[in-house]
Amino acid sequence: MKTKNTPPLDGFQGLKQNFSSDLTSGFLVFLLALPLSLGIAKASDFPPMMGLVTAMVGGLLVSFFSGSRLTIKGPAAGLIVIVAGSVAELGGGNNELGWNLALGAIAAAGVIQVIFGYFKLGKFVDFFPLSAVHGMLAAIGLMIMSKQIHVLLGVNPMTQAGKTMVEPLELIREIPHSFTHFNETAAIIGLVSLLLVFYWPKVKHPILKKIPAPVLVLLTAIPLARMLHLDSKQFIHFDQDLFNTLTFHANFDGISQNATFFKYVIMFALVGSLESLLTVKAIDLLDPFKRKSDYNKDLMAIGMGNMVTSLLGGLPMISEVARSSSNVANGGKTRWANFFHGFFIFLFLCFAVAFSDLIPNTALAAMLIGVGFRLSSPKEFSKMFEIGPEQLLVFLITILVTLGTDLLIGIAAGILVKMILHFFQGVPWNQTFRVILEKKNQSKWLVKSSIVFSNWSSLQKEINSIPKTEKFTLDFTLSTVVDHTAMENLHHLKQEFLNAGGELIIQGIESLKPTSKSNHPLSARRKG
Repeated sequence: MKTKNTPPLDGFQGLKQNFSSDLTSGFLVFLLALPLSLGIAKASDFPPMMGLVTAMVGGLLVSFFSGSRLTIKGPAAGLIVIVAGSVAELGGGNNELGWNLALGAIAAAGVIQVIFGYFKLGKFVDFFPLSAVHGMLAAIGLMIMSKQIHVLLGVNPMTQAGKTMVEPLELIREIPHSFTHFNETAAIIGLVSLLLVFYWPKVKHPILKKIPAPVLVLLTAIPLARMLHLDSKQFIHFDQDLFNTLTFHANFDGISQNATFFKYVIMFALVGSLESLLTVKAIDLLDPFKRKSDYNKDLMAIGMGNMVTSLLGGLPMISEVARSSSNVANGGKTRWANFFHGFFIFLFLCFAVAFSDLIPNTALAAMLIGVGFRLSSPKEFSKMFEIGPEQLLVFLITILVTLGTDLLIGIAAGILVKMILHFFQGVPWNQTFRVILEKKNQSKWLVKSSIVFSNWSSLQKEINSIPKTEKFTLDFTLSTVVDHTAMENLHHLKQEFLNAGGELIIQGIESLKPTSKSNHPLSARRKG
């Protein structure tokens, strides 16, 4: 008999055991995923239906191969900027050609992700400094809002040359213009939708708070748009039904044409993998049964899903954090919750054409502004400052460089600044990627080198040889620097030992001083 602390069964036994809870959670996640998938596709300059195709494949197919039991696979707001950029750059103004070439890049990225997983490279999620990762996500949030504010007001931002803008700094500069040239009806619907996005989650009523804000936005915006006679151009359109849509769309001509194609292959593979793995890591901490996901298996599953969905015309997929968190909160127990979410998406797609001209673009824009705000919330800036001003510096530089160039250069700039800071803090160059350990015995190791983001994987590999059911001590008395990323990873590692029934004891950290005046428990530490 299954007790409270016994992990649910997997496979078809898990389906039988947890049918009711997974079906219910899958349906509730579907309600959340439906408008978000449409909005993400629309914002990415893909046909709106293709966001649903991605969610369908992520549920119906990828759930069977996933290395994570509770994550929901689907299109990600964090990739909007990359997808829209690929359509614009690869198509050269021809959106249909850009879409087809972008699909080729997504398929190639999927192959790379499978290779990443096969060679067990999932561990490199810890290579990226957390302050730079959060900076990248904050920059993505600002980029999403910079475009969707115009859509919320019913305006298509245009340059003087008459071309739709995609550069975030240009979009930000044009916001005052859109506020003075807004579509009154669209703006009313957009403002009402935005208020619901931000204030509905604050509702405390036990029944009402179970209604997802995106669902309430649609239930409000659709009749409001009809009542106010919103212009037909301001609605989302489904031009074909599901079965006419599912044809081969990907174009691989870019492989032999230009370096831009390869740039987007790398961006889809790296950023998509990073976001997905960070989500899996976060959801593992929320899992009430404390199950440990297989990062590499999940990465391979995502790669296979991207190959399939791109061939059908869909967006790149990841393990998506908001839908996955909702799955945990709604009582999802196994991978079948993801499957059921995909199944309900499939049912909707079968009848999607009937919903054409019902959903206002401005309502979807409000939802995406909410997503963008969460990614770049002022709380993120204050949190970085509390951890340490040097973390805020890395965070801000990553944001600014990303806004001025692109995501790859932005994250690279963040990594470079972090390494320079380590050098000035006293980390020897020969310890940048190397860990020096003195293994006193099986239950205690002395760390004789600095531990930073770039050499954490080496320490993690060594620690993985220790059964987490044991009592184990790491002594940092002789370490020079322990950075913020290492401090947070040590915190998670202690929790992993605790969940497995063991104990990880951290000694010597108290002998190191914070690198700034911050007393935050996760701030970087150094000698003297």
